[in-house]
Amino acid sequence: MTARSPDSNETGSIFASREGAERWHRGKAHRAEATGPANELMLDLANLRSGDRVLDVAAGTGDQTLMAARRVGPKGYVLATDISASMLNLAAEAAQDAGLSNIETRVMDAGKLDLEPDSFDAVICRMGLMLIPNPVSALIEMRRVVKPSGKVVALVLSAEEKNPYLGIPLAVIRRRAKITSPAPARPGAFALAQPGMVEDIYRQAGFHDAAVQAVGLRRHFRCAAGAVGALKEFSPFFLRDLMAKLSAAERDLVWSEIEDQLGQFQTLDGLEVPGEALIGVGAK
Repeated sequence: MTARSPDSNETGSIFASREGAERWHRGKAHRAEATGPANELMLDLANLRSGDRVLDVAAGTGDQTLMAARRVGPKGYVLATDISASMLNLAAEAAQDAGLSNIETRVMDAGKLDLEPDSFDAVICRMGLMLIPNPVSALIEMRRVVKPSGKVVALVLSAEEKNPYLGIPLAVIRRRAKITSPAPARPGAFALAQPGMVEDIYRQAGFHDAAVQAVGLRRHFRCAAGAVGALKEFSPFFLRDLMAKLSAAERDLVWSEIEDQLGQFQTLDGLEVPGEALIGVGAK
């Protein structure tokens, strides 16, 4: 693996700091349990084969990068890109620990990929497209660098109401803090969740045969308190930012209400919280 230092600063990155990246990385096992089948389906739809060159856009700490690298084998190659060097440094460390030498990391803006046209067999983007300010521009770049007939596959979250693990906390915090819901076009966890939106941005990017497939997610906890504990430890940036608008007393009330509402998913075998993701697929 080769990791390159950024030429520009990471001020705009929500995971720019080592602390933020490490917090995200600590949730690796939790994410793997929740999104494992969705990740596998994303790679299936990318049609990865031994020896392929794969581009992973908004790769973060590289959970799916390692999965792709194992699929393409030692003769293949995976380039993991992200705007956060801190995230990619952790991805590089994970690849080294896993004994994978077919991975390279480069700090790169998804909307301006410094890569040659037609240079990758497939492009993947896991839970990153909805966080990019201009997802159409990013898809245009992904389409440019993939080879003719190559696939560009993106995994994003479906509707907020279909993802109560995050949807419930967001609704409770917004109500308590008197915050209106963000506009659909604004980057965020559910920015591409409206019906037809993923298909539309693929078409705008020049894909004429784009398809979208829903896939289930599931999070398991011993109880609602365990789910709240995980949210506190691994909560995404948007939850922490919204919580910061509340007083300490208000935050306590919010967490208590979130725990109560998540309790509806309690079963005899523990807390089972359903979810849904969407996988967009387009061929060049």
